[in-house]
Amino acid sequence: MEVLKTSIEGCLLLKTAKFQDDRGFFLESYRQSAIENVLGRPHRFMQGNYSRSKANVLRGFHTERWDKFVFVVHGRALCVVADTRPDSETFGKTESFLLGDEPHAHNRVFLRQGLSNAFYCFTEVDYLNDVSEEFNPDHRGGVSWADPLLNVEWPTREPILSKTDANLPTLQELYPDHPVFSG
Repeated sequence: MEVLKTSIEGCLLLKTAKFQDDRGFFLESYRQSAIENVLGRPHRFMQGNYSRSKANVLRGFHTERWDKFVFVVHGRALCVVADTRPDSETFGKTESFLLGDEPHAHNRVFLRQGLSNAFYCFTEVDYLNDVSEEFNPDHRGGVSWADPLLNVEWPTREPILSKTDANLPTLQELYPDHPVFSG
């Protein structure tokens, strides 16, 4: 397993090794010590979440106050991480990952608290995310999937969205006085 830093502080890519034979495959989906070594701090997960989404569904951008560790178990998805922390040097930057079944990869993405993520499903997708705190709906936020500052090139302009995700604000609506928006 290889743990790689990305251009966004707190966003890590865990590249997994897949061992395949005529029975199927095996992979180690994460190793706690490898994550802690790169983070430079102790870490633990408190809750595991599982969702299944149909093809053409887009979920997010979701922003929480906890660390999140995502994994596409089955299907193929585009996972995008956005730095929506207003005090960050990389505010408004995104990183994209093709996750899941081949030709994508069964890698995992780690997001430090405060980062946002969204994913688009090319196929039906089984999606896991392990989090460092138990869910509290009062600590959840998000940003519009079509935010012009993030400028993500999604596979479609008409994904299937939840009502909540369709009505999330833009970064400019959340932080109108941020220097990036002053002309």
